[in-house]
Amino acid sequence: MEIKDNAGPSSSSSNPLLLRLQNILKSIESRDISQSEKSVSELAEFLDSASESVATSSNSVNEDVCNNAIEMLMHTLAYICSPSVKEEVIDALSFILPKEVCKFSRASSMFSTIAESIVEQLVLTCNPRDMLTILCEALNSSGEKVNASLYLNPLLGGISKVLLSIKRRQLEQTKVAIPVILQALKQASLELDDEVENLENLFGRAIDIADSIRTIHQKLEDVSRVKLRALLGLYILQIMAFVSLSIGDRSPNCLPLVSQLSCFFHHCQLSYVSLLSGSVMDNLTGFIEEDDDDVQSCFSNVELGASLSVIWGYISDDVAQSAKEDLGAVENVLRHDQTKRWRAIGMLKHIFSSADLPWRLKEHAIDFLFCITEGDILRGSDGEHPDFLSFLPSLFAALQGIQMVIIYSPDAPLRKKAYDALKRVLADIPTSQRFDMLKALVMHSNSPSMTAILLDCVREEMRREANQRAKKGPFWRSILELVELVLRPSKGGPPALPEETDAVSSALNLYRFVLIAESRGNTNYSRVLSETNLRKAYKEWLLPLRTLVTSILAENKNDCDHLVGDMVCGLYPVEVVLYRCIELVEAKLK
Repeated sequence: MEIKDNAGPSSSSSNPLLLRLQNILKSIESRDISQSEKSVSELAEFLDSASESVATSSNSVNEDVCNNAIEMLMHTLAYICSPSVKEEVIDALSFILPKEVCKFSRASSMFSTIAESIVEQLVLTCNPRDMLTILCEALNSSGEKVNASLYLNPLLGGISKVLLSIKRRQLEQTKVAIPVILQALKQASLELDDEVENLENLFGRAIDIADSIRTIHQKLEDVSRVKLRALLGLYILQIMAFVSLSIGDRSPNCLPLVSQLSCFFHHCQLSYVSLLSGSVMDNLTGFIEEDDDDVQSCFSNVELGASLSVIWGYISDDVAQSAKEDLGAVENVLRHDQTKRWRAIGMLKHIFSSADLPWRLKEHAIDFLFCITEGDILRGSDGEHPDFLSFLPSLFAALQGIQMVIIYSPDAPLRKKAYDALKRVLADIPTSQRFDMLKALVMHSNSPSMTAILLDCVREEMRREANQRAKKGPFWRSILELVELVLRPSKGGPPALPEETDAVSSALNLYRFVLIAESRGNTNYSRVLSETNLRKAYKEWLLPLRTLVTSILAENKNDCDHLVGDMVCGLYPVEVVLYRCIELVEAKLK
């Protein structure tokens, strides 16, 4: 068979592309498998070299190189579109063309458009299951490329189309493709951090794939239908997390993307309440077999995506409408059901603890937390809640996440909001378990300033109980243990100063408060006034601390360095309250 003019240039001897295509044709017609593989490999090397020339050419020769490359790709497209080209030749070319032509896409969107046309033609003419494998292998190579968006777009577009052409074992084929797609998107998100427009295009292609999966799902029956719906739900939530992490509040086009993703929730039977319950994640992942490690590992951000989906609905009415949700109704459900509210707070931990999310999204999450904990909310009794222990880990993680906002947010009003949110969540915990929660937070705190804030919360709880003349609870019975964590750390000796000045000052003020309160009330609920505890505090806490503070102040008394001056000024309040505590204890021991 002769290659016609419409499939390429008229002379193969003067055109290296056409010469290599002729070699592939001859080897296939002669049924020389070894030569065929060699010819295909030579074409791949030729295209790879040409794409590198386009990517690295200098400005002076760039136009000529690009024009030649465009002409070559157009000839390639014309060749595979020619009805006179044998199917075996197209099949052989399909193994290399998607990856090699997409490499040209790194240069410009024009190359990407031509590459997409070539990929689409191969999808139309080749075995769809083979093409899905080939496209996924090309996606796996995306981590080595620059301009990943332009490289990935034709491949993702091809996958969205080839999925619809698969007629058998659609669920299994989709499960193979999803991890590869998500890994490529994750890698591209990192690379394209500053290229918002390219990211938007990329996520648009990812949504096209979701559309294809939804179309396939509608044609399936029985168990495969349910499993594919669960897979689609996980895929949507993972993309939601990617969009939020990589674009966030940097583009007005983020909301349209989020709205498009939210449109899938009703189809996947995902509601805002179920997303915040956390249990829906177990239901979705329950349809993935245990041996599907690749599938399970690619959904590492679905819980973050689930909580963010609700927050985006809280931010935008359009997004909520796309999800067919009424935010007011959702908030009411959570206000009047403490168990569901605890689950929701536990899910929000994924937002608060994420180091990569924009602060704006964290602020909206805190505002949403205010909405579900304000007004006439339903709380259980102050006694032990029968199910509280099952919620303790997630609530503890949520409180730690809120602490991260308090510590690291660059915005003072947001830090204040986060502090108020911390107190709201603590107030929602039964009194009998609230002290244990605060103690755990203190024990795991790596920030002296945060420890000081937590100890102030403890003192506020104790003052509230004292003013209400209520029966003294765990805060009073265990307070000495909490103070000792700061004033005599587990490593032994006095606390490190000046590093832990804030925590030490707060612990001393808490101890002083308890001493005065018990003395005035002529009570000893905390056992702080027992002689044994007084002597222990005096010898093991206060005197070693006095020695340390005195020596630091004496050593730096005449130092004029402004940093040293700030440190000394910070220790003066510690010295004042320390001596007051010593006076109170000595008076009681007389």
